[in-house]
Amino acid sequence: MYQMDHQLRADVLQRLEADLGLRHINGTDYMRKGTCPACHKTELFTSHANPWVVKCGREAKCGQTWHVKELYSDLFEDWSERFKPTNDAPAASADGYLQFARGFDLGLIKGWYTQENYWDRDLGIGSATVRFEMPAGGYWERLIDRPNRFGSKKARFKPAWSYKGKLWVPPTVDLLQVQELWIVEGIFDAIALLHHGIHAVSMMSSAPFPEEALKELARTRGPKLPKLVWALDNEPTARENIRKWVRLAKDLGYRNQEAAQIPQPGGRKVDWNDLHQRWMFEREDKRKDRIARDLEIAHHQGTLLLADSPKEKALRIYGFEEASSEFYFDFGNRMYWAKFDLSKLDEEQRAILDSDEPEDRMLNENSARRRALENVCSLKLLANCNFETLYKQISESTGEAWYYLRVNPPHDGPAEKLAFTPKQMASSGEFKAKLLHAGATWLGTQKHLDQIVITQTEGVKTVETIDFMGYSKDHQAYIFNDIACHNGNVVKANSEDYFELGKRRVKSPSLLKIKAQPDSTGYREDWLPKLWLCFGAKGLITLTYWFGSLFAEQIRGQYESFPFLEVTGEPDAGKSTLLVFIWKLFGRNYEGFDPTKGSASGRSRAMGQVAGMPVVLLEGDRNSDAANTKSFDWDELKDFFGGGLLRTRGVKNNTNETYEPPFRGTIVISQNAPVTGHEAILSRIVKLHFTKPKITEASSAAADAINLMEIEELSHFLVKAIKAEPQVMALFAERYPHHRQRLRKMSALRSARVVKNHAMILALVDCLALILPLSETQLAACDQQLLQMAMERQSAISADPAELDEFWAVYDYLESRGDHAMVNHAKKPDELIAINLNQFAEKAAEFKQKIPDLNTLRRMLPDCRRHKLLGINVSTSSAIRTREMLRNPLSEKKEPNVKCWHFKP
Repeated sequence: MYQMDHQLRADVLQRLEADLGLRHINGTDYMRKGTCPACHKTELFTSHANPWVVKCGREAKCGQTWHVKELYSDLFEDWSERFKPTNDAPAASADGYLQFARGFDLGLIKGWYTQENYWDRDLGIGSATVRFEMPAGGYWERLIDRPNRFGSKKARFKPAWSYKGKLWVPPTVDLLQVQELWIVEGIFDAIALLHHGIHAVSMMSSAPFPEEALKELARTRGPKLPKLVWALDNEPTARENIRKWVRLAKDLGYRNQEAAQIPQPGGRKVDWNDLHQRWMFEREDKRKDRIARDLEIAHHQGTLLLADSPKEKALRIYGFEEASSEFYFDFGNRMYWAKFDLSKLDEEQRAILDSDEPEDRMLNENSARRRALENVCSLKLLANCNFETLYKQISESTGEAWYYLRVNPPHDGPAEKLAFTPKQMASSGEFKAKLLHAGATWLGTQKHLDQIVITQTEGVKTVETIDFMGYSKDHQAYIFNDIACHNGNVVKANSEDYFELGKRRVKSPSLLKIKAQPDSTGYREDWLPKLWLCFGAKGLITLTYWFGSLFAEQIRGQYESFPFLEVTGEPDAGKSTLLVFIWKLFGRNYEGFDPTKGSASGRSRAMGQVAGMPVVLLEGDRNSDAANTKSFDWDELKDFFGGGLLRTRGVKNNTNETYEPPFRGTIVISQNAPVTGHEAILSRIVKLHFTKPKITEASSAAADAINLMEIEELSHFLVKAIKAEPQVMALFAERYPHHRQRLRKMSALRSARVVKNHAMILALVDCLALILPLSETQLAACDQQLLQMAMERQSAISADPAELDEFWAVYDYLESRGDHAMVNHAKKPDELIAINLNQFAEKAAEFKQKIPDLNTLRRMLPDCRRHKLLGINVSTSSAIRTREMLRNPLSEKKEPNVKCWHFKP
């Protein structure tokens, strides 16, 4: 067993003790009593001297094995830092990587590789690489310094060089002499097998077929061709390709071919390099047996893959695994049930051995038994598809669970993935109905389904789910449809549609679509000057709010709140154009939703769909007497300032459990009229007001260009922003206190909340400059605009809106027109103002005074600051009515009481 580097060993031991509870047993070389990540029993163990692999001691019931780099990948990422090159050892980083991350004997591969460097101009980052020469002047290199930073580009070929049709042949493999040649995908897989006496070459992918190399080998060796063993990764595409490549190689003259496939326990990918490292963990006296057994299993899996018919596959399964007399299996994207009638087996075998048929008389006992097994084997088609349970999805918040299945349909179409509830998995009828969603049919019985479910769900891995899209505070990661970003590193969803974030698996089954382009290919950077030309500082501040929303959860966690944004403006001011464009930068074709057109429950669900992104409320101020309009109140939003609860709803079980999701997004209010309300609402808002611009030929062309830009050309902005999370949060922590102190020194700003909100946006403008080339002019204009907005917000929370000022001006005018009150019905006007709004409107019209719309007044008056509202539609003994009745007692009798709004004088 190769020795672990002393510092790496110290780091690994510390993690194993802290995370898994492993403890060194005195007097032995073992650490024991660790908690198994799979079965959660305290029977995990490893070597204390060389803790490369941890293994569960429950061999029969679990027995799972992990290489420590599966558990602690971060310890195996920055090899230039861990093993720094020197003049005497210029390839120290590459040596360390190959020895300690791959488990290779450097003496075996000396001279096969070099240490090089790669610099990504788009990302502005670099890494040391391990480089291998390829045929025809090419090369392949593996990035070894935190490769996750480069997304999917963890390895690369020489630009413009193609591996199509070629094979990488290790220098120690003599193709002219080898009798058995294994063909694997990766170079490291080939090297791993060489350590165990297996001659292997790499085709560098599961496709395309290495036709050029195999033709050349056939030409040079003539009829004495080696046996080919196709040992590609055990993945759906590779398995399908192996069947194709066997047929194509046969046409080239390779008659002797096999396949080898490594089982994938628990859905964890295991390749030949992984298996090599596990073999090296075994004690020397047991290693040969373990290798022989694993290779035997791999060969068996290969024979199953190459079986020519369903019955042939069933016979191979029964013969190798000594399976039950009944079992299910798949063949050609169909599922079958095999049943061996063992009660007739001996009779069938005797009949064959006693047969007079010349063909039967030539069979020996083993061959006769196989023929008998074939005769007593019956097959039943269970489904015209093949399905596999990939994992169990669990919502931590509600406790709900689903099983996620991959369904390979009977036709040549792509596989579909469906989530089945436990009830659908438990009932043959419901399972059949759900399977029809994938265009497939279940023909089996409840007995068959039960057996399949037991087999496929026992020990199945678990994936956490979140019911929103965006930043997950629990996972400290941004999670979208196809990509996630954790600590500045972009991670793509794997083939099973979830993200692996360290030791956690997570996905969002949300139906919301956010299309973020993970790389800069096709990204347009010419939009910023166009945005500035059309909308100036106000447009950039609006973008800053969207940008800042990405970090709202982190900011609220540290500073307790995040402001709301109000975007008002005149018709044709371009608000919708601006919002739709900014949403494209964030991967959505969207503008917002009208909160008055839904129920409280619907609004709650809409507001819970995103985290670290704005929830845009459109035209929530329209005047209407519709019941659902009246159901929306700006006060609903107050708690969201600090990330309060959306609403409480019951969990579907027999307990008193409730689900209370917090608000994880931010609030944007977009409408023509300003938001009115009391100080508690207004002070939470940062307000932008857009006026109809002066249109020039240049601005018109810029606006047209903005409208025509597509999500695919813009949404990489979102990825750039979330990748900069560490830098953004560090700069925000530096700039926010600075701006807050600036605003506090302005004597006119008396509201601490106004100061805090505008200081946050000022700091976020500085942070936006980390990912956009903002000029000094643009930064200064945004700074000036935000200072002005802060002053205007202070005035707004200290005074009534213009509509109410107009209302009270008319009131004062009408009350001054005579010796007696004209619109104040109170008998003690020094103590009370009582106004009937309809009568007030009549009097105003009589004296040709213009007042705001009554519906607008009814909405605004409750938040009046000049005269505090005391009551609405209060039955009031009217001084005006009483005076009219006394003045003309013969007139029609009127009710002296009037419904009035009461205000404090």
